[in-house]
Amino acid sequence: MAHSRNPVHLLFHSRVLRLRPSAAGRRVGRRTGSLLRRRSHADSDRGRVLRLGCPQSHVVPDVGQDGWGAAATASSTAFGAMLLLQISVGAALAYSISGSGNNILTSGLNDFAWALGVLTSFPRAMLIMSGVFGLWRAGLISKTLFTAGVVAVVLGLLGGTTWLGGGFWAPDGAYSRFISPIILLLWVVVVSRVLLTRSPATRSGW
Repeated sequence: MAHSRNPVHLLFHSRVLRLRPSAAGRRVGRRTGSLLRRRSHADSDRGRVLRLGCPQSHVVPDVGQDGWGAAATASSTAFGAMLLLQISVGAALAYSISGSGNNILTSGLNDFAWALGVLTSFPRAMLIMSGVFGLWRAGLISKTLFTAGVVAVVLGLLGGTTWLGGGFWAPDGAYSRFISPIILLLWVVVVSRVLLTRSPATRSGW
């Protein structure tokens, strides 16, 4: 029997031919690959757009101001750590230490808690300053808003000088307790509104 008429050889040859992709299949494969590449580029663009809605410590590096972005991250970390320590000391005084009868320890920890509140003015002012200069150099805020941000930085730094024994400029006075924190809150609200207004529109559905 000839080799070309061997049933086993014919069966194997037909199976191999079935496994070879047709011209239509190759065209579909190329179109699918092109579609996936376009989808990948679109997803990367969408990711860059969505990052504009993040806090300013993430917005600033995305616009090429890595130094100010690192400063925003460091200052926010320091501010959060000091604020957490102040809250922890206040909670310990309220629930356990004040009832122990040790007036010296209670008074010392109370003064320490108020001192922490004053010292948080410095990382708070640095957080505002990093956003002011980083976003202004990136062209995301106007000169008027930049000037207002500089004023907010100066007012925030003044909160670190409230060391009088009593009254408005004391650690437990109105400036340290209310005005200085409100400055940071107002700055965050204003910058968030500006960034959301100037961010490109994104699709509502995926």
